[in-house]
Amino acid sequence: MSELRIGVILGSTRPGRNGKAVADWVIDRAGARTAASYELVDLADYLLPHLDEPVPPSRGVPYQKDHTRAWAAKIAEFDGYVFVTPEYNRSTSGVLKNAIDYLHKEWADKAAAFVSYGTLGGVRAVEHLRAVASELQLAHVRQQLAFSMFSDFENWSLFKPDGRHDALATTLFDQLESWAAALKTVRA
Repeated sequence: MSELRIGVILGSTRPGRNGKAVADWVIDRAGARTAASYELVDLADYLLPHLDEPVPPSRGVPYQKDHTRAWAAKIAEFDGYVFVTPEYNRSTSGVLKNAIDYLHKEWADKAAAFVSYGTLGGVRAVEHLRAVASELQLAHVRQQLAFSMFSDFENWSLFKPDGRHDALATTLFDQLESWAAALKTVRA
C-alpha cells in the first residue's frame, strides 16, 4: 500500500491561540512515524466565511466559490485527519465546525482522531465532533488526547504537556493509521 497522508487540522484561528503549540506537538510526535506522513492544515490559512455555498455539499453539486474549491482540494489530499480542537462553551470552535460543514464527499470513508485542550481537556468538544464525524461517514478512532489548561499548560499559555501523553499519542497514531489504511481500500 502506498504511504498514507494525514492532515492535522488546527481548529482555532483566535489570536494568541494555544492550539498552534498543541498542533506543533502532534506534528513533532508524528514525525517519527513511517506508515504515514502528517501535514499541518491551519484554518487561519483558509479564509472561509460563514458557510456561503448556495447548495448543501451533501447534494454533490460542484462547489461554486473559489475558497470552497481550494479547501476541498486540500482536504481531498488526505486519507485521514487529526482534528486539534479547543473547547469553547462546551463545544468545538465555530471556525472548525464551519470548515467541516463546507464539505461532504471529501470526508467520507476516511479516518479521524481528536486532540483537544481546555479546562476539562476539551473532551466535550470532541463529543460533538464525534457526532459530526459519524454523520459525514468519517470513521473516528477511540483513542484521543485531552490536554488540560491546569496541568498541561503553564500560566494557561505555555504548552508543557505531561509525559503520559506520549504513549497515548502512539496509540492514537497506530489506530488512525490502521483505520486510514483500511478505508483507503474502501475508497478504491
